[in-house]
Amino acid sequence: MDVVSDAISAVRTGRPSSNRLRVSGSWCVRLSPYEGAGFHVVLSGSCRLLPDGGGEPVALGTGDVVLLPHGAGHVLADGPVGASDVARAVRFEEVRDTDVRNRGGGREVELLCGKYRLDRSRVHPLMAELPEVVHLPNRVGGHPELRAAVDLLARELDDRRPGSCLALPSLLDLLLIYMVRAWMTEARTGVWPKALTDPVTTTALRALHTTPAAPWTNASLATEAGVSRATLARRFTALVGRPPMAYLTWWRLTLAATRLRDTDVPLATVARETGYGSPYALSHAFSREFGVTPGRYRTGATP
Repeated sequence: MDVVSDAISAVRTGRPSSNRLRVSGSWCVRLSPYEGAGFHVVLSGSCRLLPDGGGEPVALGTGDVVLLPHGAGHVLADGPVGASDVARAVRFEEVRDTDVRNRGGGREVELLCGKYRLDRSRVHPLMAELPEVVHLPNRVGGHPELRAAVDLLARELDDRRPGSCLALPSLLDLLLIYMVRAWMTEARTGVWPKALTDPVTTTALRALHTTPAAPWTNASLATEAGVSRATLARRFTALVGRPPMAYLTWWRLTLAATRLRDTDVPLATVARETGYGSPYALSHAFSREFGVTPGRYRTGATP
């Protein structure tokens, strides 16, 4: 798998959820902080988003997509948001199942609001680097695959269409990939967008993610990347934030955590799949990284 796919797969759990929100007139709703990632797709109309913590308001128009990858609390409103608006905000849970159209007239706004369940204990640094709010405006010609996913989502929101119960969560998973990909394309700062455009680092990362259980060494990885060990170590460490073998160890343990939580395969199998010679070797490294044994981690125990 590639790094972006692995980064998302490692942290994502369960299935995404979504709700349609139709409002008009003067309105203001609040969404509480969430242990996952939130998103909004503006299907029609326009509104404003104000993140918690004094962040800058974000103006959203038809076709815009916004991702809150760290589950930040925020307010959505019909127009500019001030302190008085935040105070009058209605909890989203109280209005999402209620028809609040035509309150005070005005243009109707329709949004698709949803959440992704994420396991923060094994978040990849690529996901951790995402800003609190990722706003992807609906620009003509920009990110055509994201635009196509938004269009498909809008068509699948009618749950009376055959197969919609399967199509919608699958499209939401696709939306997350496209949002992360679009952010990486547009990011002007950040480590990972640079790391994944550097040919040496990208080749090394792809090798480690494709065959994490292989007996990699600095020498064999440098040969794979077509550079000297010194060049690989310098470029990889500068862009990724840790040396190649340290990253490999971390990634193997993250994979092991994913397998333990998501499957019931024996510990010996997990050890073999992640490059450890025995369950004991995996258990020792896992406990040092996560502060809990693999068995206790599998049952949901925390340090």
